[in-house]
Amino acid sequence: MNPPPNTDQLLTINTTLAPLPHLTNYLPNLQTHTTPLQHNHFYHPSNHFYLSQSDTIIHRTIYDFTRATSSTLAYHRAGPRKHIYYDPRNVRAAIVTCGGLCPGLNTVIRELVVGLWEQYGVRDIFGIKAGYRGFYSMDPVRLDAKMVHNWHKRGGTVLETSRGGFDLQKIVNAIQDHGFNQVYIIGGDGTLRGAVKIFNEIQRRKLYVGVAAIPKTVDNDVGIIDRSFGFQTAVEKAQQAISAAHVEAESAPNGIGLVKLMGRSTGHIALHATLSSRDVDCCLIPENEFYLHGKGGLFEFLDDRLKQNGHAVVVVAEGAGQDMIPRTDAEKQDVDESGNPVFLDVGVWLKSELKKWWAKDHKDELFTVKYIDPTYMIRAVTANATDNLYCTLLAHSAIHGVMAGYTGFVAGPINGNYAYIPMDEIAVTKNQVDTKDHKWAWVRSITTQPDFQRN
Repeated sequence: MNPPPNTDQLLTINTTLAPLPHLTNYLPNLQTHTTPLQHNHFYHPSNHFYLSQSDTIIHRTIYDFTRATSSTLAYHRAGPRKHIYYDPRNVRAAIVTCGGLCPGLNTVIRELVVGLWEQYGVRDIFGIKAGYRGFYSMDPVRLDAKMVHNWHKRGGTVLETSRGGFDLQKIVNAIQDHGFNQVYIIGGDGTLRGAVKIFNEIQRRKLYVGVAAIPKTVDNDVGIIDRSFGFQTAVEKAQQAISAAHVEAESAPNGIGLVKLMGRSTGHIALHATLSSRDVDCCLIPENEFYLHGKGGLFEFLDDRLKQNGHAVVVVAEGAGQDMIPRTDAEKQDVDESGNPVFLDVGVWLKSELKKWWAKDHKDELFTVKYIDPTYMIRAVTANATDNLYCTLLAHSAIHGVMAGYTGFVAGPINGNYAYIPMDEIAVTKNQVDTKDHKWAWVRSITTQPDFQRN
């Protein structure tokens, strides 16, 4: 038996502060201003309210005390600064949403407008319609606090969104021509990669423009931050689909409820919905390959489960099993407007394969597959209370950061505290399900599904 760890042992943690871009890096003579929050009686005037360069958040919080030293990154903490690098009377802010829909988009837009308007007194705030292409193909829409008052109660994005349309020179030219000096970009990994290019071009031109991004991906696949907004709402709504699939499966002899959930490259929604609902018999995610036939395969497992319980529920993430689905040569080359490979419908394919398997091996027995794809229902709903609060804090964090002169950053929570993360760092970092982690082990333990490792 191993002895307990020595609690007197010291662990040395080497911390490196991630460099955060600032306008003064290339515009060294910018004038500072005292923040308008200083004169707002709703905010406590003490210095404890304002943050400084020394306020940081450590990325890693779990360490092995059997090692003498370890290292981690630290990030600047998000929040208001006493001195800002903009005169609010001269701010012209632009807000754009890109990519697919996600619960909470309108809340982020609303809070960006309200935060700029109410806290800093900004009066020139504009929405960019239809994603990146809206910068150069449409007139910006003037926004104010009254106009956006109830937007958080609506699903989708009032500004509209689209994929693609990224033309770097046209976008930055439009930012320059419209006189925007703050740009807030809301989008997922493809959008963030575009935001990095916009920021770099603005730096190259030495423009007095702050750029902040707010990561939007219902799949929760953005790295470094704790989670992305809309994810908890998606898990909550996914459970409703799983519950319906369970009822359908239970109500038929040899019934299978098949639910396809969002998750192109990561299975976080499928995993968390499985753990939350407890009605799922098998969870299939992109990070864990599976196979259908033979010993240890999905069909053998489902055959046993149907014999035991008379029904089963299978949850599959949209990116799972893509290599198994037959494709034509043309389909292999297909990409969407964001440059991502076009996925075939794994749910429709799996439903077909289930029927073929049953018809071959169980000819005279009744069998039913009920397939549910709640994707667009989940994407289009309003955010729940937790996500609404989260979106509010994200938006206000981004505003405080840009006003303080920071640029080229993403606002997001790290270990429960909001931080500013360099945009180029987060744009290339993925948050994938660790199949060696305790959460996946818990999924395996409650479903008793196979590990799909061939002998």
